[in-house]
Amino acid sequence: MVLRAAQEPSYSRAVADPAKRTTVDLSNYPDLVVIYLGMRAEEPRGEETVERLGPLIRASVDAQPEGLLLHEEVVFGHERPYFGMRQYWRDFDALEAWARSLPHKSWWTDYLRDRGGTSFWHETYFRRGGIESAFVDVDDDTIGLTRIGPSVRSEGPMFSARLRAEKDRETAGKG
Repeated sequence: MVLRAAQEPSYSRAVADPAKRTTVDLSNYPDLVVIYLGMRAEEPRGEETVERLGPLIRASVDAQPEGLLLHEEVVFGHERPYFGMRQYWRDFDALEAWARSLPHKSWWTDYLRDRGGTSFWHETYFRRGGIESAFVDVDDDTIGLTRIGPSVRSEGPMFSARLRAEKDRETAGKG
């Protein structure tokens, strides 16, 4: 019987240019919140709405709202893209305070009165657990969470982002 040294698996062999793998230490952000938002032109006037809101959003980010850690512009989808953003907030209290103040409060109120030929959505993810979302004039099964779960009316306890997040945490804890 001849004993042979175990052959090193191919996935762990030395490579000429090894990948630099890193991660992020989020210990300074225990209540981190990440929100994705998107808007899509659903009719010709929707393109004007998206173009008009862009500079307003940039100006609000440039004003450095309390608790906003990072703002990135992104595009979701290919055929009919949603133009949007990803934002990292220190905590939900900061995000909620900004959303309930000007200029956002005015934008949202005006938007719900006249959506300007667009659809809008957001999904919020909480480091401590929970997800909440809102979709306005978005067809089911077209973006994000609508592609994996049924839509329900956003009314009563589902009207508030805070209450939606709390309900999600409760239902996730039952599993």
